[in-house]
Amino acid sequence: MTALARHPEPRLLAGMELSRLLDRPGVSVVLTGGRSADSDAVFVIHDRIGPDLVLRAPTTAAAQDGIQREGRLLAALRERPLGGADGSVPEAVGFLPVDGRPALLTTAVPGTPMAAAFHGWRHTARPAAVRADFAAAGGWLADLQAATAGRPAPVTLLWDALDECEDRFPALGRRLRDRLGPTADRLARHRTPRTVVHGEFWFGNLLLTDGRVTGVVEWKAAELAGEPLRDVARFAVSYALCLDRHARPGRRVRGHPGLVADRWGAGLAYAFTGDGWFAGLVRDYLSAALHRLHLPPELWRDLLVAGVADVAATTADFDSARDHWTLLSRITRGTGPTDGTPPERGGADRT
Repeated sequence: MTALARHPEPRLLAGMELSRLLDRPGVSVVLTGGRSADSDAVFVIHDRIGPDLVLRAPTTAAAQDGIQREGRLLAALRERPLGGADGSVPEAVGFLPVDGRPALLTTAVPGTPMAAAFHGWRHTARPAAVRADFAAAGGWLADLQAATAGRPAPVTLLWDALDECEDRFPALGRRLRDRLGPTADRLARHRTPRTVVHGEFWFGNLLLTDGRVTGVVEWKAAELAGEPLRDVARFAVSYALCLDRHARPGRRVRGHPGLVADRWGAGLAYAFTGDGWFAGLVRDYLSAALHRLHLPPELWRDLLVAGVADVAATTADFDSARDHWTLLSRITRGTGPTDGTPPERGGADRT
């Protein structure tokens, strides 16, 4: 991960109090983010005179670290050409003290959340609608990655995740390492240019205008020079995992023959092994990105495996990590000697 220390941090707006910012004429405020234990409260500040702003106020010490890192990252991105992605990334205005912690003030980016359409009536049952989501996400990534491409390096995404799994869940990690080592080696034989990586590139962080991604938020996990395949895979994995979100347990998922909402991860397993139009769309999306980054398109299923592993390795939540690793063990069963036994909670838990 590229260090951000050499980049200027947005200045502390010491002379501005939150009340002065919010009490100006024509200003209205909307709370759009919750106050969970490890997150920040997100306020959209609508201004009739100047530009709309977003205030991200940390609720915990851990969230404060993320906010400060995001501020430095956004400041660094302002110094870089982003090509077609320019204008879709928030600009850091500065830090504002809120309840004794620095809150990050940024410009607002335009668009309507892709999540609003995703959760709309039968959106995921319509091939054209889902295809448009993947095209929008893939197009934005192509622009960003082309504009920020740097020195090539081996694709170690899956090996890095397996190392984390073995450290956190030793028994399962060893079994998955035996099973997926050949897949990790296959990917690592290839190289991709290092690019700006968002790190949490899923439909919940994308804003759309007329079918294009015009805003991308939540840059706390970003890298200035990382593996571009992380973002490519993250979008497909997250979309597939939510595919059965609105189906009752045990019911068929509308628009997807053969998919039943029987247990968590059914949509991802369906994309990995299914023959339906959604599986074909995921394959085409991943294959196109691999081709664009000068890798063999037939590695699409390996990339999907690496994407699930990356989510499992980077989440701080123990239960979520365990669920993703168990899902990965399940969908790759039969490709190696492991039995897919769920991990036990042990001393290696680092949540």
